[in-house]
Amino acid sequence: MNLLDNFINECDIALKTLSFKKSGTGRSYPANETPSALSKEEKNLSAQLMRVNLAGEVAAQALYRGQAVVCKDTEIKNHLMQAGEEETDHLIWCKKRLEELNGRPSILNPVWYAGSFAIGAIFGSLGEKTSLGFVEETEKQVVKHLETHLDKVSKNDTETIEILKTMRADEDEHAQQAVENGSESISEPTKKIMSITAKVMTSTSAYI
Repeated sequence: MNLLDNFINECDIALKTLSFKKSGTGRSYPANETPSALSKEEKNLSAQLMRVNLAGEVAAQALYRGQAVVCKDTEIKNHLMQAGEEETDHLIWCKKRLEELNGRPSILNPVWYAGSFAIGAIFGSLGEKTSLGFVEETEKQVVKHLETHLDKVSKNDTETIEILKTMRADEDEHAQQAVENGSESISEPTKKIMSITAKVMTSTSAYI
């Protein structure tokens, strides 16, 4: 595809992601079909957590797309695209669970998508090993983030717990795949900046 075709294609993917119409791999919804009996407080907490996770999955879509667009290695590009499809599953699951909890998505999702796409493209342009190093560190931080949510969510909310556990396993696998494909560790200051940026996104998405 030429530059204009690529631009149109990426705009189409962005719109599908932000409108939650993008299809994933078709994996089954991890949550139980029988709803848990939750108190109002438990339900509100879970909705807040899933709104944050949904925003994170929007950002993940953009990060992978940004990296894939500039990637010149076909094998690594395919890896990024496949990981992105699995992240789409997470997007679908988070949106469905949020709806079940009568929650709403963050209105800042378009901002997270645009910013994350740019960040992904920047790191992707620094070379495949650096790009994979960014994936590895991102996924490691996401795993830690999901573990904090697993500690916070009510033990009565088995649906949310199952979704978070499945997502955590996928993110851990993505990090390992990045290592296997030759990731290069990024600098400690960069890791710190990534962590701060993630905290800003999660703290604002929880309420806005």
